Amino acid sequence: MNDFAAAVGPETMIFPVLNGMRHIDILTKRFGEHAVIGGVCLVAAEIDHQGRIVQLADFQRLVYGERNGETTPRLKALDATLQGAGFDARLSPEIMQAMWEKWVQLASLGAITCLMRGTIGEIVAAPGGAELSIDVLNESVAVATACGYKPSEKVLSRHAAAMIAPGSSLTSSMYRDLRNGASVEVDHILGDFIERSSARGVVTPLLKAAFVNLRIYQNRLPKD
Repeated sequence: MNDFAAAVGPETMIFPVLNGMRHIDILTKRFGEHAVIGGVCLVAAEIDHQGRIVQLADFQRLVYGERNGETTPRLKALDATLQGAGFDARLSPEIMQAMWEKWVQLASLGAITCLMRGTIGEIVAAPGGAELSIDVLNESVAVATACGYKPSEKVLSRHAAAMIAPGSSLTSSMYRDLRNGASVEVDHILGDFIERSSARGVVTPLLKAAFVNLRIYQNRLPKD
């Protein structure tokens, strides 16, 4: 933020595509509500051992919109600019819902794969693994619902199917980072999620177990 602050003026749009919601709170506190729009990036990628960005699947999409749901001239202009840029670009009047639905998926998948140290296929192959995966998803859904962003039935059905697919090689980016000995997004994806659940009285024992597990791992990493 310090690096780009000098470039932020009255008409500037700050378009973040980070995971979770904590960054929205931080950005709006510094630059104001009007400057910050909502955004979601849907891509599967990782950094390999040579420092190259490797795309793991063929989907690549940016979704964006005003956080209050309005379709404003500035968002229409942004949408026009991003069309034909080589990836799917879509203006959404429900960007906050989209951000929360992605967060539910990331928290659930990240928690179960990191806690169990395995792919979805490996987890569901173990006795009780599929049930545990769904329990984690249900905890995440309860948090989003309490915060006013219950995922749609279509999204829930898709997430649930992915969480219990036999033989699936699906993992989370947090698990891949964990496996590679890299830093993980535990505070952004799980820590903030759990804080919001606690503030609303939602009980999330499995998400908390994953969070504590990953914090222990994170605390062992060499400090920069």
